[in-house]
Amino acid sequence: QVQLMESGGGLVRPGGSLRLSCEASGRISRFDDMGWYRQAPGKQRELVAGITSGGSTNYADSVKGRFTVSRDNFKNTLFLQMNVLKLEDTAVYYCKGRRKPCIECSFIDSWGQGTQVTVSP
Repeated sequence: QVQLMESGGGLVRPGGSLRLSCEASGRISRFDDMGWYRQAPGKQRELVAGITSGGSTNYADSVKGRFTVSRDNFKNTLFLQMNVLKLEDTAVYYCKGRRKPCIECSFIDSWGQGTQVTVSP
């Protein structure tokens, strides 16, 4: 099973930028879809940005125009460029890969361990 590991989190001031990376132990081309999720204290995990194997993207309304998701199949890495960060972007950010091994199979999700992003003055 492909393992995912996030990096790039940290402490940043409002208005600043961070770039998160999610490196896979195997080929991310195996995943049909990949995405970034986040979970703030006391809140449910939510989708931030997703990208399909074909490169189509979707974003949560709260991050549209500020965040950009991309995937590099050669480097087996998923990225999340975060600009104009806000206090409410503070959360643990997780990457996820989803694949369906066969037509009759259920989806299989792989999650990373998460990376903390803290936006603070």
